[in-house]
Amino acid sequence: MGTSLQPIDMLVPGRNIDAYVASVSSIAVLSAEQEKSLAERLFFHNDLEAARQLVMSHLRFVVHIAKSYSGYGLPLSDLIQEGNVGLMKAVKRFNPEVGVRLVSFAVHWVKAEIHEFILRNWRIVKVATTKAQRKLFFNLRSAKKRLSWLTNDETNAVANDLGVDAKVVREMEGRMAGQDTAFDGYADDDSDTAYQAPAYYLEDRNADPSSLLEDADWSDNSVSQLRNALAQLDERSQDILQKRWLAEEKATLHELADVYGVSAERIRQLEKNAMKKLKGSMEA
Repeated sequence: MGTSLQPIDMLVPGRNIDAYVASVSSIAVLSAEQEKSLAERLFFHNDLEAARQLVMSHLRFVVHIAKSYSGYGLPLSDLIQEGNVGLMKAVKRFNPEVGVRLVSFAVHWVKAEIHEFILRNWRIVKVATTKAQRKLFFNLRSAKKRLSWLTNDETNAVANDLGVDAKVVREMEGRMAGQDTAFDGYADDDSDTAYQAPAYYLEDRNADPSSLLEDADWSDNSVSQLRNALAQLDERSQDILQKRWLAEEKATLHELADVYGVSAERIRQLEKNAMKKLKGSMEA
């Protein structure tokens, strides 16, 4: 069985996602007996080769889950990469004596990593900050059957299914829809549609010069703090954060891996460490 498995590099999807999917789909599915034997070798003897075989034989499972999150506008290769991290965590914690298949145990870990990645990168900043809001966020995305707003009956149905108040569902739906309209309109809007932009009819009656000045000072200070914190990072970390978070067209892990001649997993680690240092510098 081991000779038919591909190199561990397959944990990192390349630019040709179709070729990657075809490759992982060609890996044989383990029987219950084979899986139990490998899991016991890992659990009782820390056999890393057994861990590798368990991971490789379940990569197709990660692809299947990652495809279900394609509606968030994020690269499928990145979703798969994060899901693979969750799969490796699951394999490490899998106890063969519990009596369940690895695929049933791993689904939680795979989805958890993908969820965190989506929440870090989706365009609505801090759309879900608590555990309850995150659950509602993903369930509401799945519950909406069409692009228009939910009716009262649909809202109540979603609220009942998720065990929350209908008001909470409406609030989350509004926050999720916040990306649909630009405040100043779009550059290619014509005279017949430009007036629909919020900038033409919304008025902030609560703003006063002192609060506007305070907000401007806070914004300038935040930008200054971010700039100073970035300056304390090494050039590679600065470049990774710039291209992954600040650029208009964000680079994928694989693209940056090609630039620096390292693995995509190494880029992910560097990104995580840089974000941690950046946060520490801004909070100091």
